[in-house]
Amino acid sequence: MEPLGTVLAAHRAYLLGWNIGVAGGSDLPTYRSDVPHAPLNGVLRVAERTPQDALAEARKRLHGVPRVWWVGPDSDPGTADGLISLGAVEVTRMPIMTMGIGEAADVPTPAGVHIAETTDLAAFVQAYARVSGIPADGVAATIEREKAFTGDGTVLRLAGRLDDGQVVGTAVAWISHGLVTLYFVGTQPEQRRRGIGAAMTAVALDLASERGARTAALTSSAIGESVYRSLGFRPVGEFRLLTF
Repeated sequence: MEPLGTVLAAHRAYLLGWNIGVAGGSDLPTYRSDVPHAPLNGVLRVAERTPQDALAEARKRLHGVPRVWWVGPDSDPGTADGLISLGAVEVTRMPIMTMGIGEAADVPTPAGVHIAETTDLAAFVQAYARVSGIPADGVAATIEREKAFTGDGTVLRLAGRLDDGQVVGTAVAWISHGLVTLYFVGTQPEQRRRGIGAAMTAVALDLASERGARTAALTSSAIGESVYRSLGFRPVGEFRLLTF
């Protein structure tokens, strides 16, 4: 199992792949996609900076876009409370979960669902935008950012489709730092409770294993945590997501 520091580094590398702004250094790495969706713009850690200094610098870099602060084990102790004292609001807490890929539970793919890598970014982004809450006027920008995605790693985009071609499930597998990190795992609301999200995750892990990854990681929403636990993921840390 990869150490937590490696998991966090892979997470930073993925979100920096969206960046078209000033990334900064390891003390205050930021990413700006210009997509009007807070999780796609933000601050990734605060190290050896006061919350006041970090806030002033982040506001310069991220002015004009909705954004979040990821405050996790790689930020200085007290960062979250310091930012809250300056007016930040905690949006949610997200467990950081990992698992050895070889330990994953077997998951069947639901009947009538076909899961494979996709290059149809328009349909793929429209599907995950609906689940993730990306507004309609942000979809075109998201597609463009996906087309231009860069980063120190390999990104695999998986779509689960019905026989008629409709995309009902999505997953992004980010292979970096010797592990795979999962993003945008989601199922269209009318197709939920069929096991599609679990199947998307399982196929992503299989593809990552073929490319040499041995550990899987993700940050889970409250709605997804029980699904990931059933697959074998366990929490190893936590992010507090803040906004101003």
